[in-house]
Amino acid sequence: MNLEAETLFLMKKYNITANKNYGQNFLIDENAVEEIIYSSEISKTDLVIEIGPGLGTLTSKLLEKAGKVICIELDSKMITVLNDRFSLYNNFELLHEDVLKVDLNSLIDLNLKQSNLIKCKVVANLPYYITTPIIMKLLEEKLHLASITVMVQKEVALRLTDVPGGKDCGAITYTIHYYSNPKMILNVPKSSFIPAPKVDSAVIKLDILENNNFNITNEKLFFQIIKYAFMQKRKTLLNSLTNSKIASKETLEKMLLSLNLNPSIRAERLSIEDFVNISNYLDTNNL
Repeated sequence: MNLEAETLFLMKKYNITANKNYGQNFLIDENAVEEIIYSSEISKTDLVIEIGPGLGTLTSKLLEKAGKVICIELDSKMITVLNDRFSLYNNFELLHEDVLKVDLNSLIDLNLKQSNLIKCKVVANLPYYITTPIIMKLLEEKLHLASITVMVQKEVALRLTDVPGGKDCGAITYTIHYYSNPKMILNVPKSSFIPAPKVDSAVIKLDILENNNFNITNEKLFFQIIKYAFMQKRKTLLNSLTNSKIASKETLEKMLLSLNLNPSIRAERLSIEDFVNISNYLDTNNL
């Protein structure tokens, strides 16, 4: 039975239709599944966190490769399917939870210790409506992760994997590069899903940096500066920061000139190092 036939069989057996509230689209592209598994580089020494496993399309493959797989699923209907399919596996655990409310730090640390596993990796076909909050949670909580391999909306994938200063970059691009080395893995057309979404998708991988060597003095301020800079993206960096009231326009103009930055430059033209320098300047001068 191929993946499309298996998916249709499971949907019929459990009387399941894709729930728009959960952003459900079921992957039926076997090549995409294989590429996700291959690029995530799972081994028996790995703990895998799968977010939103749905019918278990990725789960079945992950269980073959990983030391342990913890699935976090919000939809009650999927809980029944997943338990029926995988409860006999000794390396399978299922949490009926909202991933945004789960204490992932404790979950990961406890399971790595108890199962004598070495690394934790996230693999998921993420619900598109909460892609950004999930990725930000995974990064900002500084979990003991080696990598994050996820399917996301293609437009979002381009923004996440672009280089700072690139044509598709946004505020989140700088956050991604601060915490990881991102790369595009695979484009996945809308025809690869049941039901077909309105947009194409892509698989990306974020290899988490152990040390980013940015020598930042105030991480919170650094991210605030980036947020302020991109809140009014069409404005110059000087005007955006001035409107944030973080310092006077005269002070900010003096700062930019001292850092060899043109006051008329826009946020998307800056490197991460530029934002680090701005943040450190403001922090050091107590502005």
